[in-house]
Amino acid sequence: MLATFEILLPIFALILAGFVCRKRRVLGPTAASELNKFVVWLALPALLFDVMAHATWTQLNQPGFIGTFGLTSVGFFLLVLAGRMLGKRHLADASVDAIAASYPNVGYIGFPLTLLLFGAASRTPTTIAAILVACIQFAAAIVLIEIGVQTERQPLKLALKVLKSLAKNPLIFSPVMGAVVAAFHWTLPASAETFFTLLSAAASPCALISLGLFLAEKRPSAGLQWTSVGLSLLKLIVQPALAWSLAVFVFRLPTDLVAMSVVLAALPTGTGPFMLAEFYRREALITSQTILLTTVFSLVTLTGMLVWLRH
Repeated sequence: MLATFEILLPIFALILAGFVCRKRRVLGPTAASELNKFVVWLALPALLFDVMAHATWTQLNQPGFIGTFGLTSVGFFLLVLAGRMLGKRHLADASVDAIAASYPNVGYIGFPLTLLLFGAASRTPTTIAAILVACIQFAAAIVLIEIGVQTERQPLKLALKVLKSLAKNPLIFSPVMGAVVAAFHWTLPASAETFFTLLSAAASPCALISLGLFLAEKRPSAGLQWTSVGLSLLKLIVQPALAWSLAVFVFRLPTDLVAMSVVLAALPTGTGPFMLAEFYRREALITSQTILLTTVFSLVTLTGMLVWLRH
């Protein structure tokens, strides 16, 4: 167990570094936002593009993993959404709660963690997971929130608005362009390769520090919400259990892919749901507490799961 903890420790040390720098005012109140923009618009898209541009069809042709992770993330999102709506929650707020309970932090924690645990072989499955999260799960949440907040519900206008937003998303655009490069077997110039390599290397550490900065921000205190505790337990325990069940009994994946599926599903909630809540001016207390709780306690749950998986 100590060896597993030592593997996870550098990931959370980077988060702690960002947290401490913000608390001690080494970095200012806009640091999290600006560093996050760098990650979202430059570093992480470069990583996704680079991985996809060098991926082969054999690597991407993993229907078992796609089915496992896709059903886990999207299916779990729909289950929580249905539960919250049965509790008379507004569609927009229920959608934010559902994404908070099911949105794994693949971009910020998934890439560096799986790289440490599984080596270079993890990059393609993790990229597939990131694409599924960004293109399907996050897009589904945006569509439902838009439907919930729209007063003029014209399906064509709503669909065009959502498609326009997705087309501008660099986390969707960059892997698609990388896939085009791979499909046509284009060879990038050496200078371009160096450019993408340098930016890709910055993605993980900057993303983790940005997450620490985000968690250190002061927010209105209203006490611990039990809904946040419930959503956190669902995220850290029930979702990875669902992934394990699908990977082992339904898709019968190899041992390493089973472990990757469980680890990616067990990741803490990313900052995306909080950004959605803030952007659409929905109540964000439950979401921010869920992000904080899952990030802190995932150190324990991830360590336990890795020991259980004997990885």
